[in-house]
Parts: sequence; C-alpha cells; structure tokens
Amino acid sequence: MSDGASLPSRGDWHRRVLTLAFPIVLANLTQPILGAVDTAVAGHLGRAADLGGVALGGLFFNFVFWGFGFLRMGTTGLIAQAHGAGDQAALRVNVVRALVLAFGIGAFILLVQTPLIHYALALIGGSDAVQRNATVYSHARIGSAPFALANYVVLGYLLGMQRVRIALVSQVLINAVNIVAVLAYVYGFGWGIAGIGAATATADTVGFFFGAAVLWHLRPRGLTPLDWRAAVEPAALKRLVAINRDIFLRTICLLGSFGWFAHLGARQGDAILAANALLLNFQTFMAYGLDGFAHASEALVGAAIGARDRHAFRQAVKVNLFWAALGALGFSVVYWGAGGWIIDKLTDQSTVRAAARAFLPWAALSPIISVWGFLLDGVFIGATRTRELMQAMAISLLVFLAASWALVAPFGNHGLWAALLIFMAARGLTLYPLLPRITGAIQPAMAR
Repeated sequence: MSDGASLPSRGDWHRRVLTLAFPIVLANLTQPILGAVDTAVAGHLGRAADLGGVALGGLFFNFVFWGFGFLRMGTTGLIAQAHGAGDQAALRVNVVRALVLAFGIGAFILLVQTPLIHYALALIGGSDAVQRNATVYSHARIGSAPFALANYVVLGYLLGMQRVRIALVSQVLINAVNIVAVLAYVYGFGWGIAGIGAATATADTVGFFFGAAVLWHLRPRGLTPLDWRAAVEPAALKRLVAINRDIFLRTICLLGSFGWFAHLGARQGDAILAANALLLNFQTFMAYGLDGFAHASEALVGAAIGARDRHAFRQAVKVNLFWAALGALGFSVVYWGAGGWIIDKLTDQSTVRAAARAFLPWAALSPIISVWGFLLDGVFIGATRTRELMQAMAISLLVFLAASWALVAPFGNHGLWAALLIFMAARGLTLYPLLPRITGAIQPAMAR
C-alpha cells in the first residue's frame, strides 16, 4: 500500500466518517444561517421588492461565484489524492496554481462587473423595483470577488487534507463577521440593501487573510523552494483549467436550473418570487448540511484512490450514504413540523407568509429526494471523474426543463416545485449506474 495518508480500518469507518462530516456539516450550516439572516433583514425592510432584490442579487452571485466552484471541488479532489499518495510536492503546487487561477478570475470579474451585473439581472427577470434593489446589492458585494474565490481554494485544500476542524473555524469566522457586519451596516449605518451586500464583501475579505495564514502554517516542510515560474507556467495552468472544465460546466447546469426556477417564479409576481426565495432557504440549509457527507466522501474517496485501495473506496461510499440518508430524513421531519414557524420568523409580510406556507410541503419533501445526488456528487468529485459528473448534470437539467415546460402551465408554482424535485431525483438516478466505472478503475497497489 501507499505510504500516504492512513485510511480507516474495517471497524472504524462510521467513526471516521462522522469525525470528518460533523465539523463540515457545522461549517456548512453557517452559510444558510447567514443567508437566513440576510433574508430576515431584507424581509423586515418593509417591501416584498426588498426581499426579492436580495434574492435576485444572491442568485446572481450563485452564478458568478458558485459558477467557479471548481476552485473548491477540483482542489479537494486533487489534494485528497495527493494526500493519499503522500506526495508533498503535489500538495503545494496544486494549491498555488489554484490560487493563481482564483485571483485571475476574480480580477476579470471586477473588470467587467458593470455589464455583467446589468445583463445577468435582466436575464433573470423581476419587477423594476426588484431589479433596482438587486443592482444595489450586487455592486456593494462584488468588490470582494478575488477573495471570495480564493476562499474556495483554501476550503478545498483543508477538506482534501481532512483538516476539517480548521475548515470549521474558517467558515464560522467568515459568517460571524458577515452577520455582525450586516446588522451594523443596515441598522447602525442605515445602508439598507447595499449594507447587506457590503457585509458579505467584508466577511470574504477577512476570511481570505485568515485562510492565507492557515495555508502558510500548514505548508509542507522540507521541500526545495517553490519554482514560481513552473507553478504559473501557462501549460500547467491550462491543464488545471482542463481538469476543472467539466466541473465548471456541471455547476453552470446546476445554477442554470435554479436560475430558470427563479425566472419562472418571477413571472408569477413579486409575492411568489419572494415566497420561493424564502423556501429556497430551506433547500439551501438542507443542501449545506447534507453536503457535509458529500465533502467527507470527496476526502475519503480521493484518499482511497490515491492509495489505490478498492475496499476503502467502497466503504467510503457505503458509510457516507447511510449517514447522509439519515440526515435527510431528519431535515424532512423538522421541515414538516416547524416549517410554518420558520417562515414566520423569516418575514412579517402576510402575503409572502401565505404563499410560502402553500408550497412548504415541497420544501419538506426535498431532502429525502435530493440526498442521493448530493452524496454521489462528492464521490465523483473525490474520484476526479468529472466528465461523468458533467454529463449526468446536463441530462438532469434537460429533464428539469422538460418537466417545468409540462407542469408549470397547468399547475402554476406547484408544478414548478414538482419539476425542481424531479430534477433533484434525476441527479442521483443518472450518477448511480456509473459507480462501477470508478471501482473498476482502481488498480490495487502492490503490497510492500
């Protein structure tokens, strides 16, 4: 076997998965808590258009930032495999190249921010008031783009190295700064919608400087000095982009589906748009929580493949799937039982409350349908089988478009939510038959 990172013994898998997943779950859950705070602040500013503007602005950044989520996912897969193989030089050069790419993309976003914001928001839709608020929010937040993208690389490195407690501290810091800043900027300084965006930009910047200090502290020791010319050599960067291209396309398909969901909701009026945005907090909270097990899968699957251990791969998939399914059931139970109370805490607008309650059953059903796709995403990212991941997501997007075309016209927003859940089911159904390809590609190492 490899001299790299040690993998759990046969009787130790449940403890190892929970040890990895639980801090990641906590770290991930700070993200939707932050989103819920933003939603609650906007929801109490007095108009549905305020909440709708923050929702559209947030969706815009889902496209702009999450569209480059390969910086996190690709880094995790490459770092996990290098960690499993014990290749210290590969650990260093992979994170340096990813940071170079992150800052390059961030600088380009800043360069084109004005037309990017204008055309992207116009494409999503919404009333004039919603569009104006979304534009204010977006311009206030976008200045931190290089730091936000670099934070993805830091998080990917920490997850790939299985340093999950440090990842938890980093994410809690970022979101604590954000929550304090949004309260100060909106209620203390009176900045309104702009204050919500500026708070996130502040947190991203603080988070990067903390992450940079962490990377320096965890840098591999005893290696020869880094050859920066080799690290930023164009051919090497081009290979990195090629590795992550499929993850990028996969993410664009995912975000495109949620963009289409928001567009079809916006066509039904500001109240429906705001209600859907509020309920998507339920979806986001669940996704971030269950992604803890997907991230644990990335780390353990990548390490198993780096060590060329087929049994470890199978155990990583099986045990993570068990705990993820149990977590999904828990989310559904909470949403069924406390969903109305959560809605009331997120907004005081009666029309939005009534609309959200009408569609709450869909949000409560979503976890047990979505979990399979989330977990399998982690398996394929850890294995760096990105082509299959992209193809499965593209098929799922086509299924969603067809379902929304068939269901929205006769059933309205209920049909839209039904189409979204069909999309979530398709994500898991398209990936599951491809699992044997990963198992068959693992060639066990010679014992030594």
